Amino acid sequence: MLITLLGTGTSSGVPLIGCLCDVCRSVDFRDKRLRTSVHISVDGRSFVVDTGPDFRQQVLRLNLLKLDAVLFTHEHKDHTAGLDEVRAYNFRSGQDIPIYGRPTVLAQLQREFAYIFAEHKYPGTPHVLLNEIRNVPFEVCGIPIIPIEVMHHKLPVFGYRIGDFTYLTDLNYISDEELEKVKGTRLLVVDALQRQAHISHFTLDQAVALAQRVNADRTYFVHISHKLGLHHEVEKELPDNIRLGYDGLQIRL
Repeated sequence: MLITLLGTGTSSGVPLIGCLCDVCRSVDFRDKRLRTSVHISVDGRSFVVDTGPDFRQQVLRLNLLKLDAVLFTHEHKDHTAGLDEVRAYNFRSGQDIPIYGRPTVLAQLQREFAYIFAEHKYPGTPHVLLNEIRNVPFEVCGIPIIPIEVMHHKLPVFGYRIGDFTYLTDLNYISDEELEKVKGTRLLVVDALQRQAHISHFTLDQAVALAQRVNADRTYFVHISHKLGLHHEVEKELPDNIRLGYDGLQIRL
């Protein structure tokens, strides 16, 4: 399995117009973060989790030539706005792209991208297949997926476990029951927005505490705000098996 972090930032994590903070002025490529998304290559299959506003730029940078499916964590625009770009994969494969999400996510996509789902489609619009998922294991192209329900303030969000890899973004709470699904993970990727308390995201300390409970071989933090600080400085504070993610990072399991 090959995991590629397509983006590790949030809408307040990308360089801000007119901002003069150290992160926005940094020349370290690890401080230049697009919106959070991940690519998973496993057993010859190619999946992405979420298609944010930067999706086109991310897949071009990766030179991603094949896409078998898209999994959505939740319906916020910083995780869905790039759905239109799957049309390129329709052109390449001649096939519809299956997309997976909870009912509220699929309903939101049908409202936001009504032209994709119109009865009489405009030529060249994306072709997707809706797949409703709930909090029970399912398969995508024969690959077992375990959804993990977390809370993003009051909004339920799905993380996903695929084999020994678990991906949890946009959360500030996970129940003990759902955490049981994560145990034994070798690679954990989890939300760590900033140092200050936040209504819907883990702080750095909270993310470290969760990582230590899971005790994966390796943990990487994503959905990073520019408020967290410079990559090279924050990493000095972290335990040996916990690191900040950065755009383009590839991890093989």
